Amino acid sequence: MSWDRDISIKNAAEIALMREAGRLNAEALAAVRELLQPGVTTADLNAAAEEILQKHGAYSPFKNYGRPPFPGSICVSINEQLVHGIPGNRKLQEGDIVSVDCGTVLEGFIGDSAFTAGVGEISPMARKLIEATEQALYVGIAMMRSGNKTGDVSAAIQQYVEAQGFHVVREYTGHGVGRKMHEGPQVPNYGTPGTGVLLRPGMTIALEPMVLIGTHRTRVLSNQWTVVSADGSLTAHQEHSVAITEGDPLVLTVP
Repeated sequence: MSWDRDISIKNAAEIALMREAGRLNAEALAAVRELLQPGVTTADLNAAAEEILQKHGAYSPFKNYGRPPFPGSICVSINEQLVHGIPGNRKLQEGDIVSVDCGTVLEGFIGDSAFTAGVGEISPMARKLIEATEQALYVGIAMMRSGNKTGDVSAAIQQYVEAQGFHVVREYTGHGVGRKMHEGPQVPNYGTPGTGVLLRPGMTIALEPMVLIGTHRTRVLSNQWTVVSADGSLTAHQEHSVAITEGDPLVLTVP
């Protein structure tokens, strides 16, 4: 599939609807974040997000997505798990770092965002990883201006992450988002300035730095979903859905 041929330009009313979906997505993630403590299961986190979405007449685009169908409403990825962790009976432990990715469908439009946070006291390296990944997201967002290209965004993320001594994933990317969870354009976390798709007002993109400590290489577990670092080192993931405007980028997935 060439996502770059599936770019949807949104009008002001559609972006406003995406902003509402994004606000609800942020609320669901906030409920999950409050539960991050030892002994809580990843299924508990999933239930907390589902409760928020259902209360507002929304649902997750993740559930039953793909083949095999993804069973959760959120992805919960722990430590070496980078993305697409399946909620279940695993209990959080002191010192874990947890990446939570949530999507919300509200009135036909999707909000998509993610965070990584620690459980209790975490190591200095884990804290540095989380902070670098979050900062990489905002470095990338700052480049999401009309007239720039996707390669400008990708290169900014890569340069920042590698300057911190970490690695960006190669196989998984940011992407357009709107009426569908995956639209064009693709926005990798590595690239060359001045290349790629021209950014235009009305584009809406889920930008998501995925950062690894020891290697950029990954593998997929036997459940056919969960992506882990190839060397078992810690990973982190941050994401916001962002609209390109005539001026500053508009982050859609904030409270």
